[in-house]
Amino acid sequence: MNPAVSFPRLTFVELRKMVDTRAGFWLQLVTAVFTLAIVILFCVFGETDELIFRDMFALAILPASILLPIIGILLVSSEWSQRTALITFTLVPQRMRVMSAKIAAGVVLGLIVLAIALVMAVLAIAVVGGEWTMGVTVFLQICVLLITAMLSGVAFGAAFLNSAAAVVLYFALPIAFGALGAIPIFNDAANWIDTTQTSTPLTEGVASGIEWARFAVSMGVWMVLPLAIGLYRIAKGEIRAA
Repeated sequence: MNPAVSFPRLTFVELRKMVDTRAGFWLQLVTAVFTLAIVILFCVFGETDELIFRDMFALAILPASILLPIIGILLVSSEWSQRTALITFTLVPQRMRVMSAKIAAGVVLGLIVLAIALVMAVLAIAVVGGEWTMGVTVFLQICVLLITAMLSGVAFGAAFLNSAAAVVLYFALPIAFGALGAIPIFNDAANWIDTTQTSTPLTEGVASGIEWARFAVSMGVWMVLPLAIGLYRIAKGEIRAA
């Protein structure tokens, strides 16, 4: 272990990597702009008579739930696409320590985005005069959705170690499986694996045990499995110079 680099400092370095690249910087800027825009547009043009805080908060994190996983993918895959992995693992030879810092950085960024979205939702409800209805359990469920989305991006980046392939497959594979769910023979499986179906109940109210089980299974397929594959590849793979 390199004693000169503490884990908090390593995590901070990984956070910096998310904004040091042009792609990471612009993705985060676009996420912030889209979040602000969608909240403002809904307040101006949406049906606000029955608007509640829970729905506004879920709406505020929608852009982040789509775009943050791409940042997670780039955080891992860019080490290989930009050929900086040799430098990173030379400075910190413990590869799993570096990956742990990347995962921690992803969680930290997710929490920051959640805080920003929460502030925007509070201001929006205050402006339009909506109802302050959102239980603690539902709030935590929405937080889980965003954090797992971010970590799924990290997982796909680790599994494929190629930015373009990871981004395309992150969106294409779940969509393709969701489409298969329209076929009766695959419908039961889709109830457990299609993330669109398994995540929706977590934003609509307190999820039941079976709904949590379905969400857990879908995350096992789309987050845990790719992450396990990716960690194995990174731990055992050869790091080449540019």
